[in-house]
Amino acid sequence: MAPELISKEDGVVNKVNIIKKTNVLPSKKIGRKECPLVTFDLPYVTFYYNQKLLLYKGADFQQVVEKLKEGLAVVLEEFYPLAGRLQKDEEGVLRVVCDDDENVGVEFIEAVAKDIDIDELAKEEASSILHQINPYTNVMNLEGLHRPLLVVQVTKLKDGIAIGCGVNHAVLDGNSTWHFMNSWAEICRGSTAISVIPFHDRIKARNTRVKLDLPKSAEAHERSGESNGDAKPAPLLREKIFRFSETAVNKIKSEVNSNVTNGTTKSFSTFQSLGVHLWRAVTRARQLKPEDYTVFAVFMDCRKRVDPPMPDNYFGNLIQAVFTVTAAGLLLASPPEFGATMLQNVIQSHDSKAINKRSEEWEAEPKLFRYKDAGINPVAIGSSPRFQVYDVDFGWGKPEAVRSGSNNKFDGMVYLYQGKGGSKGIDVEVTLEAEAMEHLEKDKMFLMEV
Repeated sequence: MAPELISKEDGVVNKVNIIKKTNVLPSKKIGRKECPLVTFDLPYVTFYYNQKLLLYKGADFQQVVEKLKEGLAVVLEEFYPLAGRLQKDEEGVLRVVCDDDENVGVEFIEAVAKDIDIDELAKEEASSILHQINPYTNVMNLEGLHRPLLVVQVTKLKDGIAIGCGVNHAVLDGNSTWHFMNSWAEICRGSTAISVIPFHDRIKARNTRVKLDLPKSAEAHERSGESNGDAKPAPLLREKIFRFSETAVNKIKSEVNSNVTNGTTKSFSTFQSLGVHLWRAVTRARQLKPEDYTVFAVFMDCRKRVDPPMPDNYFGNLIQAVFTVTAAGLLLASPPEFGATMLQNVIQSHDSKAINKRSEEWEAEPKLFRYKDAGINPVAIGSSPRFQVYDVDFGWGKPEAVRSGSNNKFDGMVYLYQGKGGSKGIDVEVTLEAEAMEHLEKDKMFLMEV
């Protein structure tokens, strides 16, 4: 059973009115194009649509809507898989098909929330209203057989607009999502062509065809993972953003590296330093027993790790989750560099041989993902502060805030975002069970309070 996200405004009534739905097609005929789903894509069929929300001040709503539609039609000429649908070929293998003669296109929703302002949606604690602002909440990726692979909802707020996007995770990862978003914005700002054309040849990344036994629905998939009598109520979760300034990030990195000896130990990166800082803090917040195990998982971009390497503009999924595990007591009793070394080792060891081995194992015995696959007492890291989320300027300024929706959130899921303002600060979006979140909020070691 999928977890239930709660907030301090739980029980909010419907404050968003849908006023119009349209279907946006590529602005030019593109014929019939097929894009196979390969080993890197297929496991995510039973994840949920990824949801991203961008908030902007001011701007005339109707002008915004028309500009977004026009730009979307143009950018879909190059990002045509997003205008397609999932289909099975004659052998039952999934692919994306975009055909001028079939029901293709992107769902575009116009909505009004006259009593909601940007501050309510941008605050650190997730608001229940986000469920109404972000489209396709609780929609599983396998629904792409019947639904659009991209849905956009533009909502008029009291003092601005919200652009919520639901993108099918079986078709693209975070790197490709933000490539698309920045390209769309580039066209809306007046460019006649996008500067970075997407690379669509997925076969070059993995020339393997795998037929999946798909569940009939999201509910059927969730139920199939539960043993008889093992079904438990969905945990009540809270989601909150913790904003680490550039100074705080540098301090965390400096402390983790304080015992590194030149020439004998490799320095820990910003990600490894912040990662162990989070891992230790969440472990404290959960109040685990010393003998309890805890897993750290990171969804790694493999574009430069596969052989041959794929370009940064590879469009699709090229991520794999890597894991490391230790006992809670050992993690907390040891200095931070103990956990950071574990992260460093598992990241460095995930080379092309490790990627191929993982892919071959999955192809031999395909498995559709569930949240519990992240491991016991997990801290799982997705997204990246390298993604230029605050550069998504459609022509009326940069976003006031960027958030993700409630889809693909479970106890211990963390998304890292670029900090606002061009600094090297990092926004850490954490989802935890409610009691653990209360403890995390009071953890001065985690918050870097003096």
